[in-house]
Formats: sequence, C-alpha cells, structure tokens
Amino acid sequence: MFLYGAALFVAAAAAIAHHWPASGVELSDWHRVGFFLLFGLFTISIGYTQPALGYVSFDRVAQVSSILVLGPVDAAWINGLASLVYPWHRLRNGVPLHSVINASLTNAGLMALMILAGGAAYLGLGGPVPLAQLSLASFAAVLVAMLVMQLVNEAGMMALVRIRGDSVRDSLSVFDTLTELTAGLIGVVVAIIWTRMEIGVLMLVLAVLVAGMLALKRFAEMRMRLERLVGERTAALQEKTRQLERLATHDTLTGLYNRRHADGFLARELDRAVAHDHPFSVALADVDRFKQINDGHSHGVGDRVLERVAEILAGHVRDTDLVARYGGEEFLMCFVGTDELAATERCDRLRSAVEREGWSRISPGLQVTLSIGIATRHSETTTVALLHRADECLYRAKNQGRNRVVSRRAADSGVA
Repeated sequence: MFLYGAALFVAAAAAIAHHWPASGVELSDWHRVGFFLLFGLFTISIGYTQPALGYVSFDRVAQVSSILVLGPVDAAWINGLASLVYPWHRLRNGVPLHSVINASLTNAGLMALMILAGGAAYLGLGGPVPLAQLSLASFAAVLVAMLVMQLVNEAGMMALVRIRGDSVRDSLSVFDTLTELTAGLIGVVVAIIWTRMEIGVLMLVLAVLVAGMLALKRFAEMRMRLERLVGERTAALQEKTRQLERLATHDTLTGLYNRRHADGFLARELDRAVAHDHPFSVALADVDRFKQINDGHSHGVGDRVLERVAEILAGHVRDTDLVARYGGEEFLMCFVGTDELAATERCDRLRSAVEREGWSRISPGLQVTLSIGIATRHSETTTVALLHRADECLYRAKNQGRNRVVSRRAADSGVA
C-alpha cells in the first residue's frame, strides 16, 4: 500500500516538474491559486464513504474548473496539494499515522496524474485556457478530458483494490461514476463564470453548488445506508436459508447427517455401485445398553454420549463416506468403494476407539461400547435389502454379547 502510494506521488511530482515551464502562475495570480486550493479542499470535504472505494468526494468540480481556468500543470499541483493536505485531519479521529500517510500520498499522486492526463487531452483537442464561453468544439474537448480523467481514476482505484486483495467488481459503481461526471460538468460552469469575473453570479452559483453538493452527499449517504441495510438483511436471509437447509439434512444434536439425507445418499451410491459393479458396504452401529445410560446417569449424559460417539465416528471415516444418525442411538455408515473385509477392519477400529474413550470424564463409572452390523452389496439392488442384511448382523452382534462387529460373511458362517 505504501509503495503504491509513494510510486504514484513520485510519478506525479516528476510529471509536474517536467511540465513546469508550461505553468502560467505568477505572483499576481496567487489569489486564483488560493481560491482553487481552498475550493479543492472544500469539495473534498463534501463526500461520503463507499464500502469498496472508501471516501468519495465532489472534488471533480474543483479539478475540472481549475484545468479550464489555470491549465493542466497548475491545476495538477494545486489539487494534488489539496489531496495531500486533506487526509491529515483524520489523525484527530484516531486513524493511524501510516494510514493517513498512505491516503495522502495515494490521493495526491493519483489526482495530479489524472488532471495532467485529462488536461493534456483537453489541450490536444484545442480546448482554450481560460475557457470564457462554451462552443461545440470546446465542449467536446471537455467531455474527452473528463473521460480520460475518469479512466485514469478508475485504473488507479482498481490497482489499489487489487493490492488490498478485494474484488475489482465491487470497486465499480455506476452511481459514483455518474456523480463524478456530473461534478465535472458543474466545474465547466464554475470556470466560465470565473473567467468572465461575474463575481455576483459566481457567488450565487457557488451557493447553489454548495447546497446541491450537500443534498447529493445526503442522498448518497442515504443510499449507502439502504445498501448496507439490504446487504445485512440479505446476509441474514442467506444465513437463515443455510440454517434451514442444514436442519433439513443434519441432526440437531450430533451435527451428523440425518436419516432423510442418509437415505438419499445410500440410494445414489448403491445405484452407482450396481451400475459399475463396484464394492459398497454399509454398517449400522448401535450404542450398547443406551437405556441404562439414560436411566443410570441422566438423559443429559446420554445426549453427551451420542455427541461424542458421533465425533469419533465422523473423525475416523473418509470424506467420500457418510456417517449419519439413523435414529435414537443408532448410526449408519456408508463406505463407498469398500469391500466387506476393509469395512470390517474400519468398523472394528471405530468400535475399539469408542471402547477406549475416557467416558468417566463425562460421568463417573460410565462405560460406552458399540455393536456394529455390516452388509456389503452382493446381489442386493435395493437399499431396503442391504439395510435389512446390516440390521440382521447388528442383531447378531447384540445377541453375541455386544461390543463387537458382525459382518454378513461372519453371520452366514456363524462366526462372531
């Protein structure tokens, strides 16, 4: 950030020094310099905060009018000086010194380069300095100059946004662009009245101009507040939508997928396994003697047991697999691309992890174990058939003493 601002400032200073012979300021002209310097500071002070771009002001009025009255070189250093000085008041608001320096150098450098580029385009098209009256040719030159200034400004701001790591798209605002172009056209009126030295008319125009800028500032601030409010409401609505989506697919106690989501996942993966003849295994795990845990230690302890078992199961499966709370104290696990032997080994590690867990930290004397039944797809082509086979194996695990894993092969052979 500092290097970018310093580079802009040095480039602007070098460009002004190079073109300094074209400066038309003399000792007798310091009243003009003083006016446009104060005018520049005033138009900068009337601004509003844009979320992506930061501070947006109406300084284009002073920039364009000073180009048309003083010429590009004097307009560049006067408005650059105004931009260099203005940010320093932020120190009183607690803004860090390095942020003020960055803003000062960046604004001064970018404004001066922008004015030099726009003024060069204006002079190149034959635009008169000072501008006393508006012809079709001079108006066209003014429009080109404002377009060049806008392009240079947008390029500088987009570069700054990229350096900050923000989205370039967020830095583009049609409203802010139209505001700056409108301010430029107002600057043309100020320049013509100044050149003709119609002081009374100039004072009247400036009064109307100030009132208009203040009204536009108020409108812009209201717009920013509305956009912020809409953004906050949209974010809140999106968060509510995510919460509802999560409630529709997740169990509120354990945070695992719920039965509804698990049934959909199981159906899709089984169809895929059947179509490609890939192995696919499911396991039903049940917390042993869960009713006794509730009755002997409280339902609150039972809930904590389910939460911790869910964490253990979820922490020991792959991202491609699925763990879901299938009902009460029962959990479903789907192992994609996994045969019976591999599924049995994984489930036994899960069973062992649950058994070794320090359950006494939750409640003194508490011990938790799992019984698991496994079914691997063979001839089954429906989820009902596959789950029925896994449920049969779970029933055998319970009858054979609990805290064990029983697969279809083991059940068929009568081995625990």
